[in-house]
Amino acid sequence: MPPAKKPLPDCFTFMLAKAYQRAHGHFRKTLEPFDLTNIQHAVLEGLWYEDGQTATELGQLLVLDKATLSGVLARMQESGWIERRPDLTDGRVMRVFSSPQANAVKEKLIAARESADLEILSRYSLEEQLLFKRFLMALMKN
Repeated sequence: MPPAKKPLPDCFTFMLAKAYQRAHGHFRKTLEPFDLTNIQHAVLEGLWYEDGQTATELGQLLVLDKATLSGVLARMQESGWIERRPDLTDGRVMRVFSSPQANAVKEKLIAARESADLEILSRYSLEEQLLFKRFLMALMKN
């Protein structure tokens, strides 16, 4: 009989990373028919929250750094998911808008995200869900 394996130490960072991988992977598969990545979907949801933001405003909303968001926006513009237009009062400022292509599948994409969220959270009580969300929000702010 092989010796009993020692349990893994409680490593919060490792557990959080594995939970992220699982949730991220599941949602990535959900988005495959739309040819979108998870972060691209987040950008669209940010624009549906408030269309016409600057890249800086969108980055602050989504807690994304400028370098990451810049590449994402370029790919999304090339593939027709977003449009960039000059600000009406200051032409030096570019604003980001969801495209007609994106708006045509808005309800389907939001439903897909809600379904993925529900699939993850449904095994937990409402109180646990609220605590989990509070903990995640606090981690994102730190």
